[in-house]
Amino acid sequence: MTTTTTKLAAALLFLVGGLSHVQAETIPLPTHKPFKTPAYNPAHHASTLPLHEPAKLHFGKKKNPAALPPQAVGGYAKGCLAGGEALPKDGESWQVMRLSRNRNWGHPELVDFLEALANDAPALGWQGLLVGDMAQPRGGPMLTGHASHQIGLDADIWLTPMPDRRFTRKERESTSAISMLKGNMELPGADRSVDPKKWSDSHSRLIRRAAQDERVARIFVSPAIKKALCEYETEDRDWLRRVRPWWGHHYHFHVRLKCPSDSASCVNQPAPPRGDGCGDELTWWLSDEPWVPVKPKPGEKPKEVKKKPPLTLDDLPDVCQTILLADGK
Repeated sequence: MTTTTTKLAAALLFLVGGLSHVQAETIPLPTHKPFKTPAYNPAHHASTLPLHEPAKLHFGKKKNPAALPPQAVGGYAKGCLAGGEALPKDGESWQVMRLSRNRNWGHPELVDFLEALANDAPALGWQGLLVGDMAQPRGGPMLTGHASHQIGLDADIWLTPMPDRRFTRKERESTSAISMLKGNMELPGADRSVDPKKWSDSHSRLIRRAAQDERVARIFVSPAIKKALCEYETEDRDWLRRVRPWWGHHYHFHVRLKCPSDSASCVNQPAPPRGDGCGDELTWWLSDEPWVPVKPKPGEKPKEVKKKPPLTLDDLPDVCQTILLADGK
């Protein structure tokens, strides 16, 4: 480890160690100013990094993780990652997809979770995992795609099982994930269910196994998949609480871990509501209201949807600048 890296590691430990327990993340995320400590020198960073440029431009350029102790910093949609670890592109029961994106990085806890789930998959009737996006080497906002996946605790797992051969690099870029939906959910009165020709009990067993891991905070799936899971489970329904319906997520499920014990500045989401989530909430998700656009009345202008400006380095916890400037490992 170089002298520069040693100093940066010490600074990171001081910054993270000096933070008290922060409030749980809410949705939307709080707009508080980045954390500051006496060890942080804004003048130094301001002369090195343009704080008001989109942060994704800086995090997206980093090809290697910061040579610092593992830390998930900030919230899932407003943070970064130190000491990231790569999930190997191939394992006995997993393959990483879309290698060109360089998003197979995470906190070591996430890598351990994925390897354990993959090892258990064959016994569940699942050939193996196809793993999509995790995080960038240093986390942070991505150049394209996700708003979350910023702190190395999120991973997308395809709902297509791994084949009995290794994909070529070209196939990993071009092969498409398969939607589990029966039809278009945005049509009035649509049947918002999974397609029984594509969905099987092995899908349910795999997601149940993932949700039963105590490290998991949430698993996001299509409401149609949540419905199928509610119908599948006839005994212990506690794990269903962690499986949350959300837009999209009909060709993969999104696993989100709780903040690890080594990451004092990581911001957890509040725990999911009590119950299995198979009642009124799911009924709403399966109704027309969330999906079918409301036509404007005669003479009424359509509501303008304003895009949120991209996050800047100034929006993120200050220690993320230390992580960007750290030597790679």
